[in-house]
Amino acid sequence: MRKKRQQQMPLMPPKIDHPQANELEAIRRIINSKPTICEHVMQDLCKSRPSTVKSGANGMTAEQVLRAAIVKMLFGFTYKELAFHMVDSQSIRRFCQIGIADKGFKKSVLNKNIKTLSERTWEAVNQDLIGYAKDQKIEKGRQVRIDCTVVESNIHPPSDSSLLWDSVRVLTRLLHSAKSNYGLRQLHFQDHQRRAKKRMVAIQYAKSNKARKPLYRDLLKVTRKSIGYVESAIDLIYASPASPSMMLFCCEMKQFAKLSQQVFNQTERRVIHGESVPACEKIVSLFEPHTDIIVKDRRETFYGHKVCLTGGASNLIVDCLITDGNPADTSLTETMLDRQNEIYGRYPLKVAFDGGFASKDNLNIAKGMKIKDVCFAKKRGLKVEDMCRSQWVYKRLRRFRAGIESGISWIKRCFGFARCTWKGLRSFKSYVWASIVSANLLTIARKQLA
Repeated sequence: MRKKRQQQMPLMPPKIDHPQANELEAIRRIINSKPTICEHVMQDLCKSRPSTVKSGANGMTAEQVLRAAIVKMLFGFTYKELAFHMVDSQSIRRFCQIGIADKGFKKSVLNKNIKTLSERTWEAVNQDLIGYAKDQKIEKGRQVRIDCTVVESNIHPPSDSSLLWDSVRVLTRLLHSAKSNYGLRQLHFQDHQRRAKKRMVAIQYAKSNKARKPLYRDLLKVTRKSIGYVESAIDLIYASPASPSMMLFCCEMKQFAKLSQQVFNQTERRVIHGESVPACEKIVSLFEPHTDIIVKDRRETFYGHKVCLTGGASNLIVDCLITDGNPADTSLTETMLDRQNEIYGRYPLKVAFDGGFASKDNLNIAKGMKIKDVCFAKKRGLKVEDMCRSQWVYKRLRRFRAGIESGISWIKRCFGFARCTWKGLRSFKSYVWASIVSANLLTIARKQLA
């Protein structure tokens, strides 16, 4: 019989029978089966807040931090959205172990705790998952495929003029803050933001290099002046008694002044003097200075970091290597195979590589590791009989290698692997591994539910 209203709500919400809720429940069981996972997380949390400190609230548990990070990556939530759904969603509350009387956590708390987890911790968690998959006979690591991709930094498309404009506006903002918030009344400077922006826009709309050059000279001039103002402010801070917060602010000013000087130098060399500046000497962002310039097949240019992935027959990402700079794929072959030996205690029997890894030396290296069948997507002068036992095996491995492309596409579309939204190099590496761990957890869960 239908009632007008429900007088009393049930004390405990019932378990929800929904595919996503079932997947979260399966992931919960996987995490619970490997106690070492939470131990890795606890080590990072104890470093940020020593266990000897007894004052204040207890904070989030290691399990709650890990599960909140996984939920964030699984559903692509912002921290604000994550804070809401951890309170509102019954399934997510159950998964994150938030009791019926608990209020949940603020977005700042979630941000601080999740960012505490380091790259090494996420990698250790992934190795535990690979061990679990091996015990469950999901992934044996006998047949793997290796390919590289790029994870982009969260920056705007760089250009010399936009970087100079960024330098002027950031340095000017710091100067205003030094004068108003830190009492440097004796600091005198001119605000060149309007002038710098006009020159940047004019450069972008200029129709020839001849027209751009005087505009660049003026933009370089105001950038040099802004750097000089900041250097004067730093000298004033050192000359007067400064508080700890003021010294931290001074370090920030020194960092941006150094980066702005680097932008000034590379622009002057390239635009004014006509030099060709190597990619390793360039800076493409003031806010993410760790960003590398990655050129793929001389076609597309990306700004981020090159990531080398090893996938298994079960579609799990067995291993990941975040490189510095833009090393050639051929130089990564031995490293990736040795890492497989470290994970499984042996080398795989069959390995399928992307065409960029193909070379006679790499084939000899793989064969020296007792790998029976080696497949490069592009032969590059190599014979099939030297790589594999037969033409049939080569074709099978070549088709097998193509599967990692769909896996990379899936992680980029569903787990934010295409573009890192976390700030800093340390957070960048943690973000990459967090995406991989979340994807692997969902893959294992779906295989167990199938």
